[in-house]
Amino acid sequence: MAYMDTYKEWCANEYFDEATREELKSIAGDEKEIEDRFYKDLEFGTGGLRGVIGNGTNRMNIYTVRKATQGLANFIIKENAADRGVAIAFDSRRMSPEFANEAALCLNANGIKAYIFPTLRPTPELSFALRELHCIAGIVVTASHNPPEYNGYKVYWEDGAQITAPKDTLIINEVKAVTDYNTVKTMDIDEARACGLYNVIGYDMDDRYIAALKKMSLNGDVIRQVADDIKIVYTPFNGTGNVPVRRILKELGFKHVFVVPEQEKPDPDFTTLAYPNPEDPKAFTLALKLAKEKDADIILATDPDADRLGVYAKDSKTGEYMSFTGNMSGMLIAEYLLSQRKEKGLLHENGAFVKTIVSTNMADAIASEYNVKLIEVLTGFKFIGEQIKLFEQQGTYEYEFGFEESYGCLVGTHARDKDAIVAVMALCEAAAYYKSKGITLWDQMINIFEKYGYYKEGQKAITMKGAEGAAQIAQLMDDLRNDPPKSFGDWKVLEARDYKKDECIVTDTGEKHSTGLPSSNVLYYDLSDNAWCCARPSGTEPKIKFYVGVKGNSLEDAQNKMDALIQAVMEKVGQ
Repeated sequence: MAYMDTYKEWCANEYFDEATREELKSIAGDEKEIEDRFYKDLEFGTGGLRGVIGNGTNRMNIYTVRKATQGLANFIIKENAADRGVAIAFDSRRMSPEFANEAALCLNANGIKAYIFPTLRPTPELSFALRELHCIAGIVVTASHNPPEYNGYKVYWEDGAQITAPKDTLIINEVKAVTDYNTVKTMDIDEARACGLYNVIGYDMDDRYIAALKKMSLNGDVIRQVADDIKIVYTPFNGTGNVPVRRILKELGFKHVFVVPEQEKPDPDFTTLAYPNPEDPKAFTLALKLAKEKDADIILATDPDADRLGVYAKDSKTGEYMSFTGNMSGMLIAEYLLSQRKEKGLLHENGAFVKTIVSTNMADAIASEYNVKLIEVLTGFKFIGEQIKLFEQQGTYEYEFGFEESYGCLVGTHARDKDAIVAVMALCEAAAYYKSKGITLWDQMINIFEKYGYYKEGQKAITMKGAEGAAQIAQLMDDLRNDPPKSFGDWKVLEARDYKKDECIVTDTGEKHSTGLPSSNVLYYDLSDNAWCCARPSGTEPKIKFYVGVKGNSLEDAQNKMDALIQAVMEKVGQ
């Protein structure tokens, strides 16, 4: 019942404002609600905070945001980097400006300068801006593609990527060490401004960001050739992408860009979207309607913080709009970039292509085709950003492209996180290029499947909420870990990888070797018939995720294999 003591402390302590205390007192008789809000601190994980907005230790509110920022400030001071400052951006969600402001003022109260955008900006622009400003760290207030009741807080380090080892653990420890909210500092905004601690980032940063993106364009002349003919429908899902996407496409010469009007302006309730996620087909309902009206070639959607991109393109044979998975759009961009760079003599001899372990194995085939190094990293784009830093520090490789299956990729090294703005630019340019050849992006996707094989990937997520759900997820992982499966349906396990134990076991021989990657609570199985599956708890939602991948000889064959493998995995875990 320790949570009840914490609840009573919040109700009584005048550190918490009167509105907070009164709202908490109103739930006095609801023990289950009190438990859910106070049974733990909202976890500051390797990606920062994410949770439901509300009052309590297990919620996103100004107090949990301040507490996290105090821990970050303590770490920055220990690193003797207080004079470098921290850049801050925020999205269109409820409380995003307020949380960003609280973070800035907590940093200021600790003697650390804050550089905050005046209005909402895409997450990748924060990654770009903190490097331009030579800051020690960055903060983005966003819950990405989560439902509207959520918000979050992501921390970046000086290289522009989200925090990785060992900094992530050190910062987490500093946040955990802040146990008394009364010790968390803040200050008056006018005083902070007068002291030169609270600084607003100028609009010239937008110009610098867009200029950096335009440098990645490979076929500007082709865009101009087809500009009168190509039609693009775009939706920012009521988030941060609207202004930068329209600007970059206009400056590149695209003339016919139609924005879904109901989803154009910021809307923290996402009124027309049950789930503002480009992975959700239902989120494209209005965009598809507009595309049919305009006879568009391509439909694009960015999530609220504009780091993920969803795509539909027309099948020239049927006239229907076909959806792309994150793996498919990633491979389409990769094939376009690498083929065009090779043709123009721009491909590096020591080029590297980086993907996460749960992303398509087609990437391996494309890397081999263009003779670039394929590097696998753990799930999370921060590990791709980390590779760019290591390439620069060690002089090993030149970054060509990086992507993850969850609709995120990065063209160029201007940012160190996935960037849907530059992905829009690359896909629209690719659409223009292939239109000049008489084919659509979907036609080109089929060409890529024919060239490399019909790779197909899927995912099944099981939601388990609250303390009980967290225990169930842990138990599922323990069961798989302690009794490794020998098969999933008709697929034999050739090798089992346990990234938490740093151990790979070859099934037939029992031979063991290292995974070669940092410790992470992930189980991966190489399967017969060019298939694989993987299990991992989500780092941002109360879910356990199961990923699968197969290779077929047609779209239908690959789909059937994937469906069967997902069913086999669910049967194995009793779901």
